[in-house]
Amino acid sequence: MPLSPLRFRLLVVSLLTVSFLGALDNTVVTTALATVAGQLGALEHMSWIVVGYTLASTVLLPVLGTLGDRVGPRAVFLASLTTFILSSVACGFAHDFAWLIAARVVQGMSSAGLQLMSQTIIAVATTPRQRPKYLAIIGAAFPVAILIGPVLGGLITDYWGWPWVFWVNAPVGILALALAVFAIPHVARTVRGRFDTAGAVTLTIGLVALVLAVTWIGADGPASVSAFAIAAIGLAGFLLAEMRAAEPIVHLRLFTNRTMAVGTAISAIVGVGLFSITAYLPTYFQMAYRTSATISGLVPIATVFGMLVGNLTSGWLASRTGHYRVFALVGTTLGAAGLGVMAVLPVGLALWVPMAAMAVVGVGTGAFMSLIVAVVQSAAPAAETGSVTATVNLVRQVGSTVATAVIGGVVGVGVAVALPHGMDAAALTPSLVHAAAPAVQAQIATIYSDVLAPIFGVLAVVYVAGIVASVLLPAGRLADAHEPSPAPTESIAV
Repeated sequence: MPLSPLRFRLLVVSLLTVSFLGALDNTVVTTALATVAGQLGALEHMSWIVVGYTLASTVLLPVLGTLGDRVGPRAVFLASLTTFILSSVACGFAHDFAWLIAARVVQGMSSAGLQLMSQTIIAVATTPRQRPKYLAIIGAAFPVAILIGPVLGGLITDYWGWPWVFWVNAPVGILALALAVFAIPHVARTVRGRFDTAGAVTLTIGLVALVLAVTWIGADGPASVSAFAIAAIGLAGFLLAEMRAAEPIVHLRLFTNRTMAVGTAISAIVGVGLFSITAYLPTYFQMAYRTSATISGLVPIATVFGMLVGNLTSGWLASRTGHYRVFALVGTTLGAAGLGVMAVLPVGLALWVPMAAMAVVGVGTGAFMSLIVAVVQSAAPAAETGSVTATVNLVRQVGSTVATAVIGGVVGVGVAVALPHGMDAAALTPSLVHAAAPAVQAQIATIYSDVLAPIFGVLAVVYVAGIVASVLLPAGRLADAHEPSPAPTESIAV
């Protein structure tokens, strides 16, 4: 859908601002978690500030994607942005923990709409050739938010107070809303008929149970097993509902298209292969390399900076040349190489060595992180752009959640089993280790290295699987004009 140059620039500014707000909201809040929970008297439930937000933003993706196809992405985007602003204000006014969690759930639901509709609107407003560049620009909000979010959250909490962690969203969001009302084009709804209520309900039950199950692994075994059982029943019911629905919420038939099936699998690697391990890197380097908390943060920063560079570079080159498979191949190869190096690195090397290895993983992941969304969008019928974009994001987020929980469980059990007699894994902190005798420090460093090395190796294999998937991705070039999407049974995307 062609727009005037000015209106298109305002559109990109609005979408980038909103994407940055959504990405920043979670990273800023993590720094203020202890302060918020302490002042509201709920330290034991602190994790639900993040879990409630993540859970809501994950399970609503397919529902919002389908709504975007039915009522148009503009309506869903504007409603999501308005809700995000109001729920952010409500979070800041929370006087008890129940209020805050409820507001965070609503905020997470609206954040899913912002993330998803930003990508869908770009797909509507650009040609397939232009799409990678602008999706990369929108996608750059995530790594930038990771880089500056914790510092910004700390400054706001220390100098303004924790409510401003949420309230700061309001003025920026209102400005973005004013731009969006003018810049976002009206798009006629493309899907009619009855809404797939059975599919939406069963998928929501299945995903909520699955996320809770992996969250409770290691903390509450019986509850986790029960949640897994409910998840299996819910997801089985969802598959049955989708096979019977006239207008399913997730069009399973689209995955007979090799581009879409392979592209979705490659997208999952971002969550499973990288996002899952990032949270554990600081602890690993504090324990195995005996660094301070501040210094340990340099490795995730190098990873995220590499992701930013790879994302913007591949988006620009793909839009310039129209080629896309090469970036998936190079990106997954770099990811496999970087994680393979991490798996065999001996403890005690200079910190720049693992920083360089993880930066390579970041560059490789960034090379296909946003691009693969553009490729899958181009392979889908225009009438189902929203639901297809939702499916790609859903697979990535669920993969990240499940893999993060699994890695956390493996690390927790592996370290606890290997610790010397008399040491309590639950009370083991970096400061305690750094104050111990050199022999004990060396022993614990070896334990963490022995536990994490196989994990890095397994994640390297995940990227190797991505290399295979990239080879199977049909070759082609992104079109430089609005052209009809290929039929779902075709192998070539464009």
